[in-house]
Amino acid sequence: MRRKYTLGEFTGPLSSPPNIHALIVVAVASVMLVAWMSSPTGEQQANAAVVASLAPEVVAEETPPPLPPPEPAPPARDLTIVSVRPDDSLTRIFKRLGLHSRDVPLVTASGPFGSRLEMIFPGQELAFERDAEGNLVYLRYKPGKRETIEFTRVGDGFEASRSVMEPDRVRAYKHAVIESSLFIACQRVDLTDAVAIELAEIFQWDIDFILDIRVGDEFHLLYEELHIDGKRDGFGDILAAEMINQGESYAAVRYEDDAGRVGYFTPNGRNMRKAFLRAPLDFTRISSNFNLRRVHPLWKSIRPHRGIDYAAPTGTKVMAAGEGRVIAAGRHEANGNYVVLRHGARYSTKYLHLSRIEPGIKAGKRVEQGEVIGRVGATGWATGPHLHYEFLVDNVHQNPRTVSLPDGLPVGEDERPAFDGTAALLLADLKQHKTRRQVAYANAAQ
Repeated sequence: MRRKYTLGEFTGPLSSPPNIHALIVVAVASVMLVAWMSSPTGEQQANAAVVASLAPEVVAEETPPPLPPPEPAPPARDLTIVSVRPDDSLTRIFKRLGLHSRDVPLVTASGPFGSRLEMIFPGQELAFERDAEGNLVYLRYKPGKRETIEFTRVGDGFEASRSVMEPDRVRAYKHAVIESSLFIACQRVDLTDAVAIELAEIFQWDIDFILDIRVGDEFHLLYEELHIDGKRDGFGDILAAEMINQGESYAAVRYEDDAGRVGYFTPNGRNMRKAFLRAPLDFTRISSNFNLRRVHPLWKSIRPHRGIDYAAPTGTKVMAAGEGRVIAAGRHEANGNYVVLRHGARYSTKYLHLSRIEPGIKAGKRVEQGEVIGRVGATGWATGPHLHYEFLVDNVHQNPRTVSLPDGLPVGEDERPAFDGTAALLLADLKQHKTRRQVAYANAAQ
């Protein structure tokens, strides 16, 4: 017997339950609905095309080419380093190292630097490199800490090159009290004789370092030390200095102008260098002073001594006291070998009893201050080796030790602003060091 269903009821056979068929129909309808909703409309497709046209073009990045492998490091040189021994020569060192002696003249003939290998000194350093056959291919010579000379084989000869290491310039300060001489005072504070000479040359126109120095005189010195690898390797320039002589203070500062000229000046710009040296030679003592009523040692009578006799060993250099021109040079019975110089319109100087006159010193020749014009001797009416020196102003003899000497050229007006700035900084630095020393001395005394 079959059952019939009314509207809304399934009319299929009884073998398929009506609830399962309904679920299948609903599921299929849902899937179709979702597919329809997810499909873009024509308008959506057009919008998507516009957006795609605005997007930047994506370009695939190319892979960069691989970097070339690094070049292999040059092989380390196998250097044989030797220190020059006493009585060594380059030939002797080559023989000791088993190098071919034929290379010695090839190296020493390599320009002006090669000839320096003929004057090697004990303690200097030489380094050698040879090839597999034992031939010299490289030589390094260090005459000192700063200088290096290298010789490299090129063909059948050698090429030489020179390099110099620039030292660091470090500002330093020293103070010393003179107990016997300037040289000993400098040595006591670890300064060289060369520094002492330079210090004396700065103040030589104001201070006679043989006759004027007294026990208790002192100096304050601002200078440069030359350093290599953090260690002192010499001395540079004196930057500023103060000498206190017999209670009077003399100060000097170093200044280099726009033209590269270097000089020492007082704080107010006056040139420390005078137009004349106070004494034209290095002497041991004054054997006879300027004296218009002196008793002559030979004639035992009062005869004016219009100059100063400076005792010094025979052969001591005699220098021109100032820039000028030779107006006479020759030999006289009483004066021996002599030279007379004229310095401008007002000044002249005379140099008597010379053992010899320097070659080329003759009437008309121009000379510079400090230029050697002759040598100390005992020619003419002289009782021993000495220089008789006369100084004349307007043809009137003056005492060379006390005459007022004309100044050298001061700092130019166009240089004054730069000079004043340099001098102020140097003197302020010097003063600061002096103050620190005085404070330290006062603290130590307490």
